[in-house]
Amino acid sequence: MKIKTIHTHILRAPLKTPFVTALRRVEVLEDLVVIIECDNGLVGYGEGAPTPQITGETIGSMVATIEFIKPHLLGKEIDDFDTLLKAVHTLIVKNTTAKSALEIALYDLKAKSYNQPLYAMLGGSKTVFETDITISMGNTQQMIADSLHAVELGYKTLKIKIGDNPNNDAARIIALHETLGKDITLRLDANQGWSAGDAVKLLYTLENKDIVAEFIEQPVPADDLEGLKYIKERVQTPVLADESIFSLKDAKKLLEMQAIDYVNIKLAKTAGISQALALADLSQSFGVKCMMGCMLEGPIAVAAGVHVASAKADVITMLDLDAVSLLASHPVTTSVVFNESEIILSDDFGLGVSLC
Repeated sequence: MKIKTIHTHILRAPLKTPFVTALRRVEVLEDLVVIIECDNGLVGYGEGAPTPQITGETIGSMVATIEFIKPHLLGKEIDDFDTLLKAVHTLIVKNTTAKSALEIALYDLKAKSYNQPLYAMLGGSKTVFETDITISMGNTQQMIADSLHAVELGYKTLKIKIGDNPNNDAARIIALHETLGKDITLRLDANQGWSAGDAVKLLYTLENKDIVAEFIEQPVPADDLEGLKYIKERVQTPVLADESIFSLKDAKKLLEMQAIDYVNIKLAKTAGISQALALADLSQSFGVKCMMGCMLEGPIAVAAGVHVASAKADVITMLDLDAVSLLASHPVTTSVVFNESEIILSDDFGLGVSLC
């Protein structure tokens, strides 16, 4: 079973509403799909979302990376899987989203060659998952309206995008908490928007009102590791690292510093499935739980994240895989069920996805 062709396709899909964070505003999803075909007719699909503000990648740079790696994969046997992964990871540094898209397609093919769903090939068995949904940053009344709509759709956990102004952020969260009550879990994501001092001050304000979120995600700039530790040592609210962790080395340093409570795993940051699995194992060795997150991705990449979450369900205990629910439509056929807060994996071989 040899790799015959590798080509790419741009997946465009409108969002239901603009996606707004402290870093960016997006109205239309534009991702790169990688399609790998083998000589026996099997096809593997991968996907990556360009996020220049976080990974430094664009559609153009992703295509260039894949074209650079492609000659080293063509004609190779899928069974020589470790060699394929080594080529993806060593031929060029960084470019983690492009590498992830290639890896996802390779894993999809490998599972199909074994006649197994990917999660089963990886050792998982869990098939039903609950995700949160993101509430984009905006004025307080709009965020309240969006939150109430999400609750009507069945979401019990909301991830609140904040980070443009600590004083505004505190007012937003207090208003949301008062409106939603204690039955709805709040996750806070500042997207690197605060200083450590401002973060502690804001979280004190919330905690003094008995508002303790499930976590505060990446409150300070990605390189401010001491800032994460400073916050963790002073507040009740658990600290989750996102943009501060791309590699195992990044995670190991933060875990050894005891600077964080949780790790956010994203395939676009770990350069794919292999390192995501390793990151989950590393976190577990430190007794730290993980969340499986996503960029603004379509069903192919999100499905891959769910398969990984199944394989490591003992340590990946939280899901932030809501990107498909944010889409107004998408040109992807999937046996994976995306039903708002509920995601259900199927018994189809591989990822269970394909382009229409």
